Amino acid sequence: MTMRTWLAEPLSRDVAQALERLRGARGVQHVAVMPDVHLADKVCVGTVVGTDGWLYPQAVGGDIGCGMAAVALDGDRAQLDEATLARLLRALQQQVPAVRQRHAQSDVLGELSDPALQREVARDARVEFGTLGRGNHFLELQQDEHGGPWLMVHSGSRAVGPAVQAHHLARGERIGAGLLAVAADTDAGRAYVHDVAAALRFAEDNRRAIARGGERALAEVGIAVRWPTWFDCTHNFVRRERHGDADLWVHRKGACSAQPGERAIVPGSMGTRSFHVEGRGESAALCSCSHGAGRRLPRGEAMRALRARDVEQQMRGVFFDRAAAAALRDEAPAAYKDIGAVMRAQRDLVRIVRTLTPVLAFKGT
Repeated sequence: MTMRTWLAEPLSRDVAQALERLRGARGVQHVAVMPDVHLADKVCVGTVVGTDGWLYPQAVGGDIGCGMAAVALDGDRAQLDEATLARLLRALQQQVPAVRQRHAQSDVLGELSDPALQREVARDARVEFGTLGRGNHFLELQQDEHGGPWLMVHSGSRAVGPAVQAHHLARGERIGAGLLAVAADTDAGRAYVHDVAAALRFAEDNRRAIARGGERALAEVGIAVRWPTWFDCTHNFVRRERHGDADLWVHRKGACSAQPGERAIVPGSMGTRSFHVEGRGESAALCSCSHGAGRRLPRGEAMRALRARDVEQQMRGVFFDRAAAAALRDEAPAAYKDIGAVMRAQRDLVRIVRTLTPVLAFKGT
């Protein structure tokens, strides 16, 4: 079993222990640790796991299909004074619900493997499609190094992914250390792969629907979306890939695919830089890269350690809903690792194509 690391800072004891448990799990052939790695339930975020014939739903996580999308906008930063940004934020709050739509959507969820699972998630899918979610999900107006504006979306499969994970964990085989596995070449394994694919499609469609809501909001301040520039990347998924002489089930939990020339998005925090990148195809990393800066402080610790005025100070120069500063303490820039250190740690994994700075940050609370 091979484990390779790309680290922005030393591993904490808890993270190191979690990685050791994972590397000894049944069927695990390769583990690649990204520089944004941090502790999460059973399998750390920022981990890439290659297995020979076993599927680990916990190595994908609950928000299956979570990812980033970006699209360029017409116009320039000069037209966005504070009054215009305030109008835009109000429009985004109207056009992109955080939690649920006022009116249910139809035909948004593909067919899942089990009718009971389908019934369980169909209603939530209809009212959550096109919604942002809470936590670290966001919609952000950004500016590249040439002054060009961009829209960036971070969201996932909403209630679909957690339901798919719970359904298949209940059918998994306990292998110790709290991990559950499903044999890939069984009906249960094929069902999990099928449902992951459905959640991926839902998540990708959800991000585009959110961006459509953003387009309607931007139109209110005279800005158009340049849809041919749209691109999307996913950072919670599993698929079969060829690496060297082996076919592996590659699980990415908080990691993007970074095949040679493949585009990906690496965000910092809501007050720091983000990056559009191209993969270098580093085989030792299973052709992967980080999905962001990664948490420095767990959410509870950040809520205790930071104050609303800390959020406002760290967000200086970025327009956001200051009335929500207290609720956003766990999303403050100080709760995240230094994105510059993360990017330096993965220089051999990706090439930076574009550097973006935040102009307006919209998050659900």
